Amino acid sequence: MTQHLRTSLMLPVEHAAGEDIAARFAGMLEIARLAEQGGIDMLTAPQHYLAAPSQYLHCVPVLARVAAEVSRVALCTNIIQLTLHHPVEVAETLATLDIACGGRLIAGFGRGYHEQEFASFGVPPGKRLSRFLEALRLVERLWCEQRVSHAGEHFTLDDVSLGIRPLQQPRPPIIVGASADAMIARAARLADGLSLAGHSTLDGQQRQVAIYRDALAAQGKPFPPPFLRVGVECYVGESRDGALREALPYVAKKYANYAGWGQDEVLPEEQSFAKPPEELARGRFIIGDAASVTERILEYREALGMTVFGLRMHWVGMPHALNVRSVHRFCDKVLPAIR
Repeated sequence: MTQHLRTSLMLPVEHAAGEDIAARFAGMLEIARLAEQGGIDMLTAPQHYLAAPSQYLHCVPVLARVAAEVSRVALCTNIIQLTLHHPVEVAETLATLDIACGGRLIAGFGRGYHEQEFASFGVPPGKRLSRFLEALRLVERLWCEQRVSHAGEHFTLDDVSLGIRPLQQPRPPIIVGASADAMIARAARLADGLSLAGHSTLDGQQRQVAIYRDALAAQGKPFPPPFLRVGVECYVGESRDGALREALPYVAKKYANYAGWGQDEVLPEEQSFAKPPEELARGRFIIGDAASVTERILEYREALGMTVFGLRMHWVGMPHALNVRSVHRFCDKVLPAIR
C-alpha cells in the first residue's frame, strides 16, 4: 500500500544583511501559521553558525517560538550539526523542545560540512565523523537509559542522568541528514529515517535512494521507512515563466554560496553547482505554476518512494510577500492533488 505523502516546509530563517530582522521573524511566524492552516504536516529549521553576511536565526529557539503558534504540525530540527555540540546539551535542550511542542519533535542530526564552523568550534580534520557518531549514540542513550557511563574518544560521562526527558518515550524519532553516499548508508543503521539534502538532480537522488534502500535491506529493515524526506527547492507561481523570474535569482545565489562552502564536493562531479542558473535548475528545482509543480512532485514520489516531501520556498533576499503567495498556492492548489 502506498504511504500517505507528508509534506514539510523549511522555515525562512536566513535573511540578508541590513534587513529588519524583527520584521522577518514576524514574517516567519506568519508562514508557520499559514502552513499549518493550509495542511502542511511538518515545519523544519536548519542550523548554521557564522553565516555572515546573512542573518541566520537559530533552529531550537525558532522552533520553540513556533510551537506557541501551531498546535498540529510536527517540528523538526533539520538539521542540528551534532559534531559541534556536546551530547548532554543536545539531549536536554531537545527534551525541553519536545515538551514545548507537545511531543511533536523530530530530531534531525547531521555531521555538518562548513570548514569555518568546524575550525571555530575546534573540531579538527580527521575527528569530525568519529565525534558525530559518538555524540549521536550518546544522545540516544541519554534519552533511553536512566543512567549513562561512557569513556570515549571525545566524551566522558560518569553515571549521569538527564535532568529533563522528552515527552515522547523513550525518545523522539531520530533522523540523519545526508548528502554523501557513506552517510546515506550509515543512516540506515543509525537512525529511524533519512533526510536527503535536495541538492542533486532527480537522477542523482534516485541513485542516493538506491544506496539507502540497499543499506536498509542489509539491516533487515523495510523500505521505505516512515520518514524518508527528500528536500527540494520549490516555488509555485501564477505561471512557469513568472515563477522562474520570481524565484530563480534567489535560489541561484544560495547555490553559489553552497559551492563556496564546498557542499557539492561530496556529490558526483556531474552534480556540481558551478553552472548557469537555468542549467542548475534543470532537473533539480521544482519551480513553476501549480499544475507543473504538482506533476513534478508526483514524478519524484514515483521515482523515489519518499514518504515526506520537503520544500524550501524562501531564499535570502526574497521578499516576504512572494513567500506568502507561494505557500498559499501550494496549499490551495498543489497539496490536495499530491495527496
